[in-house]
Amino acid sequence: MIIPVKWSDEGVLMLDQRLLPTEETWLTLKTYTEVADGIRDMVVRGAPAIGVSAAYGIALGAKQFVGTNMVDFEDELDYVGEVLGKTRPTAVNLFWAIDEMKKTFAEAKAEGKSISEIKQILLDKAKTIHEEDIEAQRLIASFGGELLENDSTVLTHCNAGALATGGVWGTALGVIRGAVNQGKNIHVFADETRPYLQGARLTAWELKEDNIPVTLITDNMSGYMMKKGRVQALVVGSDRIAANGDVANKIGTYMVAVLAKEHGIPFYVAAPLSTVDLNCPTGEEIPIEERDAREVTHIKGIQLAPEGIEIGNPAFDVTPNHLVTAIITEKGVARAPYSESLKKQFED
Repeated sequence: MIIPVKWSDEGVLMLDQRLLPTEETWLTLKTYTEVADGIRDMVVRGAPAIGVSAAYGIALGAKQFVGTNMVDFEDELDYVGEVLGKTRPTAVNLFWAIDEMKKTFAEAKAEGKSISEIKQILLDKAKTIHEEDIEAQRLIASFGGELLENDSTVLTHCNAGALATGGVWGTALGVIRGAVNQGKNIHVFADETRPYLQGARLTAWELKEDNIPVTLITDNMSGYMMKKGRVQALVVGSDRIAANGDVANKIGTYMVAVLAKEHGIPFYVAAPLSTVDLNCPTGEEIPIEERDAREVTHIKGIQLAPEGIEIGNPAFDVTPNHLVTAIITEKGVARAPYSESLKKQFED
C-alpha cells in the first residue's frame, strides 16, 4: 500500500518522489516552511497529495506556535497559510485544504476553545482530510472501473496514482485498479511525461508494484498507438477542473486529448470534488505554473540542451470540455454539460 505523506510526532513524513524509482527515501519535515519547500520542490506532487500535505503543514505550524495570545495565534496561522499557498498555484486542492483548515480554526475559536485545544482540533482535521481523500479515491476507483472494458489497453499521462494523492488508490490509476479489482484484464500504456518523467519514474513503478501489466512509451508515440488501434481508453487526473468542465492537468494532456478525439477513443478525467473549482468559470481563468528551465535542459544533473538556449516550461495545460468524455469523482460519473452535472454533484 503506497501512502506518500504521513503525520508523525516528529513532523510530516514525505516519500521523496524525486528519487523514485531507484531510491525509496523518506524525509521528515519538521517545520511548515520545510513542508512548503517539499511541495514546491516536488518531493510530493499531485493535487490531492498537495492538499493533504498543506493541511498537515498548517497543523504543524499550529503545533509549533509557542505564544498564549489568540490574536497572535490566528495571525501566525494566516501567515502559514500564505506561505503554503504560494507553492503550487495551479493545484486547487492546495487552496481548498488551506480554506478547510481556516474554517476549522474559525469554528473552534467561535466555540471558545483554547489554543492547545485548537492545535489538536487542527491536527484531527488534517487527518480527516487525509482519510476522506483515500475514501474518495476508493469511490472513484469503483465508479471509474465500470467504464473500462475487459481486455482493454488504457493510456495514462503523468502520474495520477497513489503517489499523487493521500495514497492507496490514486485517481486515474485508481480507475485502473478499480477495473482490475472488478476482475477485468487491463493493460496500461504509460507515457514518460517529459520533462519531469512522472510516467516513466512513478506510474510505471506503481503499476509494476501492483503487478498490473504496463508498457512504457515516449510521449510522441501515443498518436501512433491510437492510430494502430492499440488504445481503447485514456484516463488522466487533474490539478484543477473549472465549473464548465475544462481540465487543467500536466502539460501534454491537451495533446493526447486531441488525439483521442481524432481516433474516437474515450477520454476520462478522474479527480475528487476538491479538485473542481466552481468559482473558476472556464479554463481560461486557471493560472498555469511556469517551472525552472533546468527541468527541461537537464535530467539527473546531466545537461541535454545547448547552454544559453531559451526555454519554455509550463507545468500544465488546459483541455477544453468538449474533448472530455466524462469526469469521474467520488459522487459518480459527470457528463456534459458539465456546468450542470458537476454542480449537481456538489448538491447531492
